[in-house]
Amino acid sequence: MFLRSATAAVGAAASALVLLVALPNSASAATGQFRYTYTTEEGYEAVGFLNHPDSGQCIDLPAPGSAPGSASSAPKNHTDATATVFVDADCEGAYYVLPPGKGASDRLQLRSVVFS
Repeated sequence: MFLRSATAAVGAAASALVLLVALPNSASAATGQFRYTYTTEEGYEAVGFLNHPDSGQCIDLPAPGSAPGSASSAPKNHTDATATVFVDADCEGAYYVLPPGKGASDRLQLRSVVFS
């Protein structure tokens, strides 16, 4: 009788562990860094970045200091997730998909991004 109870307990624990590993984490994040360029208030080109950004959450990029409301450019996706960049804030408007490890030219203007 004791052997059956112990076997059942081990089986239940193993099943729970498998479920825990299989379920996605609700607070998941992309691993790595997302970079983009912008112009400072002084007119210099600078690099902005997001370290380990949250997945599935729209992120509005800060407006460049030289012209509030203008777009950033040249996104580089150095994360392990796909980044979808948008020309408008709140992940609206035209978009461009950047697979992990890819980037786009200076001509691509962006104001927001979401990772999947």
